[in-house]
Amino acid sequence: MIHVKTERRALLAGAAAMLMAAALPLPALAVANASDAAQKIADHFSSVKTMMGEFVQFGPRGEQTGGKFFIERPGKLRFNYEKPSPMRVISDGKNVVIGNTKLKTWDLYPLSKTPLSLLLSDRIDLGHQMVRDVKEESDLTTIVLGDRTVFGDSTITLMFDPKTFDLRQWTITDAQAKDTTVMIFNVKTGTAFDPSVFEIPYSDVHSQKR
Repeated sequence: MIHVKTERRALLAGAAAMLMAAALPLPALAVANASDAAQKIADHFSSVKTMMGEFVQFGPRGEQTGGKFFIERPGKLRFNYEKPSPMRVISDGKNVVIGNTKLKTWDLYPLSKTPLSLLLSDRIDLGHQMVRDVKEESDLTTIVLGDRTVFGDSTITLMFDPKTFDLRQWTITDAQAKDTTVMIFNVKTGTAFDPSVFEIPYSDVHSQKR
């Protein structure tokens, strides 16, 4: 069984990476060019104001989970993990909560203290020091992001379609070099959501017993 705290970190990291192999720093000119390419993709990604679809997540120990996700800029996100997983990740624009509906436990974080604050903003600004590497191939564009002030000791490797700039999958590599990979599919954009989709059950969060 996965340790509860480890699972929660993986869930939050997976959600953060949704919206956007640590690499060595590139030479100054290469970093500038890489950052320009990465920013172009980030601008396209942040121009999508609403998004929903399905995902499959592969953990560092080979464990596999799946479910549905919903995004509304700025600041709103929901991950519903399919059964038997009882986990939920919800951001309402102010806070992010990771909930276990079976154990009725909730962990609340200020949105501003998580990478989601960057990746769910109206415009994603990728500074030069954040972009570790960009690899452009005929069938895939790969961007590696790493910035301790935003992602802590983790790096995020994102893979995009080079023609449409659509996000295909991402991998979180933590400080122990363990990977969590998420693939998304059946993605729809421009969907109008009911406000209840991104509601955090604050009464349950504040009344829970530890």
